[in-house]
Amino acid sequence: MSEILLSNEVLIYLFGESILYLFAIIAFIGALHLLLRWDFSSTSEAQYRLEKRAYLITLIILFILALKILLLPYFAYTIDALSALVPGAMCAAGVIGANDYGYPLLFAKIFLIFSIGIWMIVNRLDVQAIDYPYFRSKYLLYLLLFLLMSMEYGLDLLYFSHISTKEPVQCCSVVFGASGSNVIPLGLTPTMLLAVFYLIYLLNLIFAWQKNPWLLALGGIAFFYFAFEAVVHIFGTYIYELPTHKCPFCMLQGAYYYVGYLLWALLFAGVFFSIANAPLRLLIHRELSSLYRLSRIFNTLFVILVTLYPLVYYIRNGVWL
Repeated sequence: MSEILLSNEVLIYLFGESILYLFAIIAFIGALHLLLRWDFSSTSEAQYRLEKRAYLITLIILFILALKILLLPYFAYTIDALSALVPGAMCAAGVIGANDYGYPLLFAKIFLIFSIGIWMIVNRLDVQAIDYPYFRSKYLLYLLLFLLMSMEYGLDLLYFSHISTKEPVQCCSVVFGASGSNVIPLGLTPTMLLAVFYLIYLLNLIFAWQKNPWLLALGGIAFFYFAFEAVVHIFGTYIYELPTHKCPFCMLQGAYYYVGYLLWALLFAGVFFSIANAPLRLLIHRELSSLYRLSRIFNTLFVILVTLYPLVYYIRNGVWL
């Protein structure tokens, strides 16, 4: 068996994912049964049993989805720990690119987490109402989530089973450095990238104040992209205090006080709350004012955090990198 599959971190991760997927299958079967037989207007004993079963299925789904969110940072920790086994890897950047399944798996996990958040909001609105107005919507959405989880679980198995401990991989300095393919997008200079980053942030604040779900969703997607690029090419160099060190993964390590977990969590939360009202309008014709407020809060916290690093560096050293 592969040395990768025998590592403690991977064993724990895959065991957790396997247990959750087993529960997901049970919930999938239960959700199908509920969708086929649910009739809220009925007062029969069968409908009463369905309502009790629906409560149990909802609890199982919430349990699965909550742990899925917690497993994302553990996945990042796992692939970072594997850098000690994969030749050439200095951090998670080399490990995630060790085969063709790594980046599709990472993107699938991010999309799944955002979809999970939408389901949780729909479920909360449904259970708060007296007549379960979004019952069918949330269980149909769970069926789609199950398909995403199935794809993610398959990618998990393919990814970890195809990581070689004999073939060297590219380290982050090659992938994200000046010689790599990840150059600043659209031909922007660092100054222009910073200007675009802060401009989109301010526009998103305006869209949130105006409570425009469509513009805020588009702005959230744009902010996610340019925030990532700004962290890699500018803000991250101040975290590492080295102008040539450009990597979104090394900041997850203890040498940098694990600040990457906080930084990326704030960005994901801010972007999620920016986007959330748009799919809610499409799915259940609702939007929540609290999501606009949370969008402003988390995006602002992210901007404050990344801005503090160059400011503190300049105060301490009197120069910019």
